[in-house]
Amino acid sequence: MKINLKPLFVLLILVNGTLFAQNTIDTRIIKVDYNKTAGKLNTMFKECVGAGRANEGLRADWQQQLAMTKKECDFKYIRMHGLLSDDMAVYREDAKGNPEYNYQYIDVLYDFLLSIKVKPFVELGFMPSALASGKETIFWWKGNVTPPKDYKKWEDLVQNLTAHFTERYGADEVKTWYFEVWNEPNLSPGFWTGTQAEYFKLYEYAARGIKSVNPGYKVGGPATAGAAWVPETIDFCAKNKVPLDFISTHTYGVNQGYLDEFGTSGTVLSPDDNSVSGDVINSRKQITNSAMPNLELHYTEWSSSYTPADPIHDSYHSAAYILHKLKQSGDAANSMSYWVFTDIFEEPGPRFTPFHGGFGLLNTQGIKKPAYFSYSFMNKLGDTELQNKDNSSWATKSKNGDVQLLFWDFTNTHPGEKVWNQTYYVQDLPSKEKGKVKIELDGLQKGKYIVEIYKVGYKVNDAYADYLALNKPGQLTLQQVKTIKEKNNGSPVLTEKITVDAKGTFNREFKINENDVVLVNLIKQ
Repeated sequence: MKINLKPLFVLLILVNGTLFAQNTIDTRIIKVDYNKTAGKLNTMFKECVGAGRANEGLRADWQQQLAMTKKECDFKYIRMHGLLSDDMAVYREDAKGNPEYNYQYIDVLYDFLLSIKVKPFVELGFMPSALASGKETIFWWKGNVTPPKDYKKWEDLVQNLTAHFTERYGADEVKTWYFEVWNEPNLSPGFWTGTQAEYFKLYEYAARGIKSVNPGYKVGGPATAGAAWVPETIDFCAKNKVPLDFISTHTYGVNQGYLDEFGTSGTVLSPDDNSVSGDVINSRKQITNSAMPNLELHYTEWSSSYTPADPIHDSYHSAAYILHKLKQSGDAANSMSYWVFTDIFEEPGPRFTPFHGGFGLLNTQGIKKPAYFSYSFMNKLGDTELQNKDNSSWATKSKNGDVQLLFWDFTNTHPGEKVWNQTYYVQDLPSKEKGKVKIELDGLQKGKYIVEIYKVGYKVNDAYADYLALNKPGQLTLQQVKTIKEKNNGSPVLTEKITVDAKGTFNREFKINENDVVLVNLIKQ
């Protein structure tokens, strides 16, 4: 009798193949040793954050939200548009054409920022209408985007403002600030009706005004969209001996366009795994290969999408996306300023619904979106990074013996270029299982610990899911806001006490789903 062994052989291969996949793909092992360090943790992720415009910073709710964000995420700087726009009442001319300066609104804003230990990343723009050469504007609040009618008056304004900052806050403080000239001048005529050459002229006069007050003050640009004009800016400044202390530019993780002024266009999340981070790394290479190889690099805007009406900003997918891009970018940038911290943001006009795809980490009512927790979790990391071969995690320790491990899964579930983000991310999108993550911590100090486990994911610190469950009301009641905030407050999902014996090990296995974010915090007692 003949026995056909071929089907049995195939079955064994399939079974072994499945087990093999479980061990190498579905079970992800993160192994770190408390005593094997990788140096000081790079905190470029919390150096700076964005905000819409300066005038919004005079609002009580904006200030309350920033104070909370500072406490929980610890951003060091904040950057915003419109510091010189008419609603800040900075500049006018008398009947004879002589400039008159007024900084009362700026003083209120900057006094507040410094009171909560947030420094201004000073964006010089847009053009005061009394100094403008034209009437072209951008946004609902009409920021003038034309070159100055008189470049010497532009220089004098910048010089006078810088001198005012020096008198009010002291040179030592202002030396720690950054002065950035304009915003996205390569998007013409959207943000700048002039040419590249005219932007360089604007930059040169501004830099001259700043440096005339104190040569130690830092000035840079070109603050371009799409990582543009970096070599050109360096080349211009090097050849013309124009001061340049840093490069700033922007990038977003969608495929088409850089400007959606009123939030009306459709966007598609880029399928390129190196979107955002690829631009950052390339900008650093451009600087390294330039005549000024040691310039600082600041990405003063970045996000998953450039439009203030993209529901990916509200989705739980954003939390893992943020961590994925920051980890990929490594130490290429000195700062990466997330655009923006709050939905109190009126470029397309005041928003009419509590969740509308706004840029903010917080919505208008101060509800924390999943993206917020990426930053609050990163802020819980220790000062010293531990050696770690896993590229979707950070392992750190603190001087007092605490250990932190932040890990995530980023899975781009977007169905492709034929589907807008605006259609896809407004849905209820359950996450699929991605197997297990096993963490193995060695070399721990013997003793008692409190273990805190934090999480963000589908329906966990997922305020938008709760909004969907309410059938997306146009307005939220006081009780609805309170309930959503309480449910999505970022507190630990588990807290327990453990004892680490003389072996110094702590092992734990976690089930993980697509786009989950988990923070394990071991607190030494």
